[in-house]
Amino acid sequence: MKKLIWIGCLSYFVIGLAHVVLGSILPVLLKSYDQNYSAGGELIFSQFSGFLAGVMVSPLLNRRLGKRGSILIATGLLLVAEVAYFSLPPWGWMYVIAVAAGFGFGMIEAVIGTIIIAAITEGTAVAMSRLEVLFGVGALVMPLIASPLIAAGWWRLSFLIVAGFTLVSLIFWGRGHFGSLQSVLDERAPRRDKTKALSDKPNKPLPYSGKQWGILGLFIVFFFLYVGTEMSLVNFMPAIFIAKLGMSESSAALTVTFFWLAMSTGRLFAGILAEKISYRVYVLGSCFLTLLLLIAFPFADHRFGAFAVILLLGLFMSGIFSIALVFSSKLLPGAEETTPSIMIAAGGIGGALLPLLMGWAMDHLEVAKVAGLLTAFAAVLFLLSLAAWKVRIEHPDRKSQVH
Repeated sequence: MKKLIWIGCLSYFVIGLAHVVLGSILPVLLKSYDQNYSAGGELIFSQFSGFLAGVMVSPLLNRRLGKRGSILIATGLLLVAEVAYFSLPPWGWMYVIAVAAGFGFGMIEAVIGTIIIAAITEGTAVAMSRLEVLFGVGALVMPLIASPLIAAGWWRLSFLIVAGFTLVSLIFWGRGHFGSLQSVLDERAPRRDKTKALSDKPNKPLPYSGKQWGILGLFIVFFFLYVGTEMSLVNFMPAIFIAKLGMSESSAALTVTFFWLAMSTGRLFAGILAEKISYRVYVLGSCFLTLLLLIAFPFADHRFGAFAVILLLGLFMSGIFSIALVFSSKLLPGAEETTPSIMIAAGGIGGALLPLLMGWAMDHLEVAKVAGLLTAFAAVLFLLSLAAWKVRIEHPDRKSQVH
């Protein structure tokens, strides 16, 4: 299990790099292609459309190829996409590459998240937080690397660096041995005899009933908004700081580093804190503090104040995704194999659509109004977390409420 978590952390580190590499260099990339921020939003939309497809297809490929086979295919595809990004093809091809990259890291995230949540029954939040810490480290390191590369005029090397780490991850998954978990990772669904398949009753497509459908819908909207808000922040934060405070492109790229530095630090403690105060309280409190900070952001007219808000945002948003993922799975017992994929898919849709809206807003609205749009997202997120906080459901085996 330790080896699996370690290599899973490496993959999440790669996902973190891949998630933010476009946002880190977006202003200079768009300038190189003579494109506006609406086109940048479309590029991010394409990447997260691929992310959604990867998440949705992952259960099918898991059954056909096994979980490790799916991860190998996804990691290989991500490697090819990052090398293609580096080559700077005609702009139209960038959308195709974005879909391929998103498909790769979306499938990796869905498969590994499902393995961890299904295999670890005690301290699940702590295990997921470890993965998310490495995601945050990757997202932190990428803009830190991109900033001097932008200043030196070698910003396209950012893609090649992501490709290098992706190759290392591919080698570890391909050559790794996982002991008793080996059979689980390589297990494929047995092929069914056609005559027997016709005589069998069809399986229930989704293992939810009654009140569970309402809980499922609530969290689908929650993840849609959360991931969309987070991706809007990390991809357009440098552009917002350039427009708001007149920062240079290389300096503005560091705003993403500050955000992910706080994210990574918060994730070191998020799982432990959530286990102590309960998942529901953690998610509610984090969403409330996020809303307050986004309300304050338009009033931060100096660099120090703006960077302070970004640091605090990263700290308080750090555990929302992983803890809400575990929280939703615990509230829907018996569906641990499907709930994580559904929630990650919902996040993928939000990560595609909301940055598309943000790209349009950056071209047509004042910076203060763009910040107000983010605040509106956070307000709805808080209301959803309040609704989730009120949910009480009994575990079928223990007859006790999920905390």
